[in-house]
Amino acid sequence: MRLLRLLAVLPFLAACGSDDPSGPVAPVAPLGVQAAPTGTSTVRVTFPSTTGINTYNIERAEGAAGTFAQVGTAAAPATPGTVTYDDTGLKVQTLYRYRVLAVRGGVASAPSGETSATTLAFGTFSRSITGDITANTTLYADTAYTLAGFIHVVAPATLTIQPGTIIKGNEQSALFVLRGAKINAVGRADAPIVMTSSKAVGQRRAGDWGGLIIIGNATINKTGANPRLDGSGTDGTAVVSGRNYEILYGGGTNDADDSGELRYVRVEFAGFAPRANEELNSFTFAGVGSGTRLSYLQAVYGLDDAFEWFGGSVNATNLVSYETGDDHFDMSEGYRGKLQFLIGMQSGTVNINPLPGQNVATDPQGIENDGCDGAGCNNGFDSNPLTVPVVANFTLIGTGDINAGAGSAGGIGMLLRRGSGGYYVNGVVARWPRAAMSVRDQATYNRGGAVATPDLATADLALRNIAVLESANAFESGTGRFSFDVAGNALVATAGTTASLFTAYPSAITNTTPVASFDWTPAASAAIATGGLATFTGKLATAAGTVVSGTAYRGAAAPGGAKWWQGWTTYAQR
Repeated sequence: MRLLRLLAVLPFLAACGSDDPSGPVAPVAPLGVQAAPTGTSTVRVTFPSTTGINTYNIERAEGAAGTFAQVGTAAAPATPGTVTYDDTGLKVQTLYRYRVLAVRGGVASAPSGETSATTLAFGTFSRSITGDITANTTLYADTAYTLAGFIHVVAPATLTIQPGTIIKGNEQSALFVLRGAKINAVGRADAPIVMTSSKAVGQRRAGDWGGLIIIGNATINKTGANPRLDGSGTDGTAVVSGRNYEILYGGGTNDADDSGELRYVRVEFAGFAPRANEELNSFTFAGVGSGTRLSYLQAVYGLDDAFEWFGGSVNATNLVSYETGDDHFDMSEGYRGKLQFLIGMQSGTVNINPLPGQNVATDPQGIENDGCDGAGCNNGFDSNPLTVPVVANFTLIGTGDINAGAGSAGGIGMLLRRGSGGYYVNGVVARWPRAAMSVRDQATYNRGGAVATPDLATADLALRNIAVLESANAFESGTGRFSFDVAGNALVATAGTTASLFTAYPSAITNTTPVASFDWTPAASAAIATGGLATFTGKLATAAGTVVSGTAYRGAAAPGGAKWWQGWTTYAQR
């Protein structure tokens, strides 16, 4: 009987493990835990290991009062030594606290003492780039880089730029990505890549430096003499690292060519002219192919064009241009890409004030498109490939004043000339003092079939579903000027002011105007919230493909939709 009672209590005694000295014992918490920032989004945690530990659990808390949570593990080394854990994906210039737990046999220690580190700010360090980039290179967000010369990324190198990286251009500088090379500059809305003037804020001017130029291998319509990129070659034709040698961009054969990706990139105060009347642009795309990806790009206060395409077939979405000395969007030499969601704004008060010796354009426009002109155009304006882009959902705001930034021949929202074609749909064109649109010559008019209402089934030129307001004329008139039927193409003269169209648009714009003052979302009950061409047909549908879609609204922003320009764009005049 006693034996039976003893057997009955044995399971109970086994369950009382807390009193069993032979059970698992919690290890001792690690000592000497340290943390140090290694970048704008990375921290390294280190501590000495001890014998008998299997793994270490790393816990992190954000800020001085955040709650700890496990973010990773680190294996214990075979022999005692230093354990290293690299924490990634963190916020810039943010305090993080860390502690570590040792794990042995499935039992964890108490947490170690806390340590903390603050991630680095963008541009904490500085470095100059003086020569061409000939091998794969990464530019890091914790460093501000200064271009001290005309820097070329040379094939087969790839230049990778981290989100939040700052690149500054000296006078007599620019960044070129040559044919066969690539640039992967992929920022984020909260960490755009910024290319700007090397001068201090308040002293910057349009044209302080040259801008970003990409040369691809896609086709253009100039043949014969290989075209030289405007502004290049002031240091001759010999290739000398860091110098402004001649850049040729003709002869491309691959319309699907891939030059890399730009996303959330801002170019400021660019457009320097290395040679008289040959300005570089904020963004230049010469013969760039459709394998290249362009999205969420802004040009701010450039001296020449904000965005310029010389031939090629690259597509782009979500482009912003605030203030520029010449055209906001310029396409020529057989450009056939697809563009959607474009904003171009030129205030009525801005005065382009470039460096001495730099010229200001006399004919700045919203869009200025050309076919083929000059040397190398074997068939004149009809040289192939034709300039036939798709441009959809654009908002183009002019100065509203013939004397403020319009020049002697500018002030036109959309200037189409020299045999250019294209499909321009679902736009807003406002405050252009000479005309909202101009079809400048017979060759261009012929692209639409030489009729007032082009047939989308056959035409290479069409302007459809565009709101026009506060402009002197819908179409420029005069000798050699043509117009399309306003009603037949749903080109609507909208009543009211430009400001009444949008959720927010400042009544006066100065250097201190905050970027939050611009909200391009259609105002409640605004006419542009409707009236778009929602279904594409004919050659327009073929040209748009799956890249560009119709919308029921007009302009660059959807009613109630995402404010896609917010968080990464800026507004500045100096």
